[in-house]
Parts: sequence; structure tokens; C-alpha cells
Amino acid sequence: MADVIRMPRMSDTMEEGNIVEWLKKVGDNVEPGDVLAEVETDKATMELENYKEGVLLYIGVESGPVPVNGILAVIGEKGEDYKTALKAAESTDQKNSSDSGDVEENSAETSTSESNSNATKQSDDSSTNQASSADDRIKASPLARSIAKEASINLSNLVGTGENQRIIRKDVEAYIMSPPASSANATPISIPQFDIPDNGFEYGDHPVSQMRKVIARRLAESKFSAPHFYLTIEINMDNAIEARKEINEVSEIRISFNDLVVKASALSLRKHPTINSAWKGDKITYNKEINIGVAVAVKDGLLVPVINNADFKSLSQINTEVKVLAGKAKEKKLQPAEMTGNTFTISNLGMFDIEEFTAIINPPDACILAVGSIKEKPIVKNGQIVPGNIMKVTLSCDHRVVDGASGAQFLATFKSYLENPVRMLA
Repeated sequence: MADVIRMPRMSDTMEEGNIVEWLKKVGDNVEPGDVLAEVETDKATMELENYKEGVLLYIGVESGPVPVNGILAVIGEKGEDYKTALKAAESTDQKNSSDSGDVEENSAETSTSESNSNATKQSDDSSTNQASSADDRIKASPLARSIAKEASINLSNLVGTGENQRIIRKDVEAYIMSPPASSANATPISIPQFDIPDNGFEYGDHPVSQMRKVIARRLAESKFSAPHFYLTIEINMDNAIEARKEINEVSEIRISFNDLVVKASALSLRKHPTINSAWKGDKITYNKEINIGVAVAVKDGLLVPVINNADFKSLSQINTEVKVLAGKAKEKKLQPAEMTGNTFTISNLGMFDIEEFTAIINPPDACILAVGSIKEKPIVKNGQIVPGNIMKVTLSCDHRVVDGASGAQFLATFKSYLENPVRMLA
């Protein structure tokens, strides 16, 4: 006999699950332990595991939300008529829904109708008597009648949604919330029409890409498992601006501010190895190599190519490598080896005029550096207020590995390199 598969409660707070993707299709043979679909709950994306042997005969919802205990699929023998089992399950659901609604309404209505029985028997005038007489012939629950009377609503104006078109409480409440406009007093409303420009963007619902699923899972695990804390510091970039200008006058490769940030980070990590580390549950790994991941925005999300041994590379080498890897990332041609092995990550939004932000740690790193834009601001120099170019950076730290003092010392060293760039060339 065919078995109806329902949406299980996968967490204690789950009310419904969102079908992200079916991993089996109608007609596939399935065995206990097979993963039928990916279900997104209020906490995580989880696998819907099969516990029946047979053939997947029917899928109720291809994608989208399904309430807990809602019908998902039917599994049975090949060629079996599954519709009988499906109809029986749907009939049971409808009966349970109807019974629960009646119990809720009747229990509330009993006490309400008793308390208002004397009031419903009295009339203020003949028009009220006529309306009450007409209302008595209309199928309506006692609670619905009581609410309608209190709101001075004529039940003949309502359409019931209960059994046999019986008017129930929710019909009266819906009428109160959205009463129809009086035809005599209604004023025609002119609704303007807008031509939304076609900018090539596809609005509406889109399936979640595998890349976005991985990003969501990894960052959720990082944010909710690693206790983050944040340290922000301001850096005077006047000398860095001048140094970059002089380097680009003689270099064949134009150095960017991001190249300076990568180099300064790598040299600072060499002096503060506790930052170049990873939490491994029962141990902490202090990485000997300094491999810096550089976050790159792509169409479907974010990729992090890795600059290996960044502390040993020149600014020109860092620039070339970042450009090549960023280009591969945007074309989705990065190889796995080019995206793994990071020991520290940099996320730079300065080019988007973002002054300051915090970033979520990129596992397995213990820290990530969020870099903002360079802003011209008044600063105090030698007792005088003068214009200065200030850049804010925020270090997100995993408190299981890094303490506040360690993070502060790293930022102090990082700041000293950027405020005195000649030290990076020594």
C-alpha cells in the first residue's frame, strides 16, 4: 500500500518547512536512508531522509513552503494507484481542520451566547426587530451573531465560508476590517498607472543557487558558533597615498590601496601569530604560513581566492595575483586549490564608499578584517586642525582563539605599517 510522506517537525520551533530542491524525481526507486529533498527550516537547511522502500509516485510541492505534517509525497510500488491513499490523507486533513475550527468556535461561542442571550431577545425598535428576524433565518454561528450585533452589522451582507455557507467568526471580522464602500457615497478613485522601466533585472522568486546555499550555511555556522567581537581603528592614510603615488610613477604595475592592505596584514600577522590561527574544537592551530583570502563579489554571491605566502610577496606580485584570481572568480573558473588554505581574510568595501562595517569570520580563520573607504576629515596634527585622509578598519575576532589585547596589538602594528609604508619595503 502506498505511504504518504509528510513534512516532519525538524526543530522545536518549526511551523513550516521550505522545499528548496528535490533530490529525487517521480519514478525514482528510493530506499530507507536516501535523501529525498533539501528543506529549509527556521534554523538551517536540512535533508529530508526517506524511511520507506519503493518508488516515488507523487510529489505534492515542487518548491516553496509546506506546513508541518503537510503532504509532501507518496511512495509505493511501481505502477500502484496512489490516488486513493492521497485522497484519504487529504480527507483526514480537511476533517481535522474542520473539527479543530468547530471546537475553537463552539467553545468560545457557548460562553458568549449565554452571556448575551438576554440582549439578543430584546429590540430597540421595529427596524431592529425586522433585521433580527431576517438575521435569524441566516445560517451563522452564535459567536458570529454576537460580534455582528455589537458592530451593528447586517448578516445578510455577509457571505459565509463555513460548512454549507454558514457565517462564522472570521467572516464577520473580515467584514469589519474591510467593509465594502457604500455605493451611494463612494467616490471613484483614480489609480495611477506606472510603467516600470525594464532594467534587465528579473524580479520575483528565484531558486536558491548552490553557491548561495554554501555561503548561507558556512556563514550561519560561523556567526552562531563562533563568539564574535569587534575592534575598530582609524588610520591616517596620508603617507600611504603619497607612497602609492610615488610607486606608481616608477612601477609598470599600478598598485592599489588593497595591495597595501594585504601586504600590511601579512607582515602584521607574522608579528602576531595568534591572529593567524584557527579553532579546531579540541585544539587551536597556529598557522606557520600566511595565506590571505580576499573576498570578491560575484553574481551569485561571494568567493574568496587565496594569496598564499603573502608576507613574502612584493606589492606588484600581490596585485597581479589578486587581479588574476578575481578575474577567475567572476568567470567561475577558480579551482578548489585557489579557494582553500586561507588563514586570514580581508573584505574591502571601500570602493563602494562604505566608511565602516563588520564582517562575519570566514571559517576556519580566527579573524577577518573589514576595510572601509578613505575619507577626508579634519584631524589634529601638531596641535593644529588640518585635513587628513582617514580609513577605518574593523577586525572581527573569534573570542575562543583571540583575546581583545591580541587583536588590539595586531591592529596597532597594522596601522603603523600603513601610516609608515616605507617599513613594508624594508
